[in-house]
Amino acid sequence: MGDWKLEVIKMGLYITFPVALFHYFNQPEYFEDWVTKTRRTIFPPDSKTHREEIQECIRNIREKKEVEMLRHLKEQDSGSVQLLATPEWQMDHF
Repeated sequence: MGDWKLEVIKMGLYITFPVALFHYFNQPEYFEDWVTKTRRTIFPPDSKTHREEIQECIRNIREKKEVEMLRHLKEQDSGSVQLLATPEWQMDHF
């Protein structure tokens, strides 16, 4: 086998190698460009037209709900909506 000098070199290599790799791969400037490019391909930035289309759709849905609610309120005011009659025997419990 080797003498103590070889063992010191091996031990130094065993400790230095993982520490050096940890130091290298924890430097953001080495992989920042790659991460930015990958993120932009996976999650492309929203375009103005796409956002405007979504806002227009939301507005349309809200307008439809508002019209439906107004129609329902007018029906209630005009008396066309019939309320369910409660039988007299159930009224005794109140």
